[in-house]
Amino acid sequence: MSLRYLFVDFNAYFASVEQQLRPELRGKPVVVVPMLADSTSCIAASYEAKKYGIKTGTRVGDARRLCPGLQLVEARHTNYIEYHHKLIEAVESCIPVDRVLSIDEMICELTGTQQQRGNAVKLAHHIKETISLKVGSELRCSIGIAPNPFLSKTASDMQKPNGLTVIELSDLPHCLYRLELSDFCGIGNKMLKRINRQGIYTVKELCSADVSLLRDAWGGIEGDRMHANLRGEVVNRKISSRASVGHSHVLPPVQRTAPAAFAVLHRLLQKAATRLRNYGLTASGMRVSLKYLNGKKWGKDISFSETQDTVQLLQAFSGIWKQRKFEGETPLAVGVTLFKLNEEKYHTLSLFNGERLDAFNKAIDVINKKYGKNTVYFAGAHDYLSSAPMRIAFNHIPDIAIEGDE
Repeated sequence: MSLRYLFVDFNAYFASVEQQLRPELRGKPVVVVPMLADSTSCIAASYEAKKYGIKTGTRVGDARRLCPGLQLVEARHTNYIEYHHKLIEAVESCIPVDRVLSIDEMICELTGTQQQRGNAVKLAHHIKETISLKVGSELRCSIGIAPNPFLSKTASDMQKPNGLTVIELSDLPHCLYRLELSDFCGIGNKMLKRINRQGIYTVKELCSADVSLLRDAWGGIEGDRMHANLRGEVVNRKISSRASVGHSHVLPPVQRTAPAAFAVLHRLLQKAATRLRNYGLTASGMRVSLKYLNGKKWGKDISFSETQDTVQLLQAFSGIWKQRKFEGETPLAVGVTLFKLNEEKYHTLSLFNGERLDAFNKAIDVINKKYGKNTVYFAGAHDYLSSAPMRIAFNHIPDIAIEGDE
């Protein structure tokens, strides 16, 4: 029995949630957008919209031209998080969820008789039926079943939407040959160029390559992992650690001024500082970035003594802001990232005001968690408290109690 993992990938997730919540959108081309403006990009597209060539990242103006009847929906991230937890509960009623990989992906480990092909396929259909009954008919998923997590994810992408694909050891490697190299998780544009430099242009060539060639292509142990993954071996899971905490935001037209950009960054940094404390971390590095309407970009890094104190972080931000370039240009997007992270338990408080600031920050967090976001905040963000609302990143599912906007 070579089947050990079942991967669940929810199709066009954000758009599907909107179609579930709003029946009038069902069966229609729908895109989810950060704001109702032609200059922004689509966050997600329903499968009805994808038939017109619209996908994540398509400019809204271009999407409208591709599909005149396109329905635009402004993103409601709180709803997507709530449905995410409903979906986990539905899948858990069928089989334990081993790992949640993102807002729309989770993986389960098959055990005992579940590893038999017939039983695994029945389980997959049971998951689909349970989701439809308990969560909603519009929340469809593609399921991949395979010997390892890598191939189960690959299988889930091979038939969309609402697909079911099984890869057994006996199917390898020939069942993969119809794929493109970029179809594999971990092979982006940069990695593709590195593989090509090793003389690998097809999946067949990738599967035939020896481990030393892949080690050279990946520059180390990741090549060994790819070699093993392609053969259905279960690779020991990498221990990951959080490298940064940050937020970014595309400014709507009315906020494309220097004062507004400053206030939005102020708000983003306050949110990042709250997350930092919630994770039990400190930071000793910060990056502030600006993108302008004319395509120019500017970014600045700064290092400081490790802290999780909002006041100290805002002081560091003010110093960076004064150094920005292209002051007369129109800002389009802003971002702030905290890095050089360390666990709070290894942090030594300042001799003079560390305990006072620590208590002050915790008091703010407690008040905001109990009475709602922005009950207490720093004045620099005052005019733009409703800007840069909660967003879902691929590897970060916000805690509504910590980051919610209501």
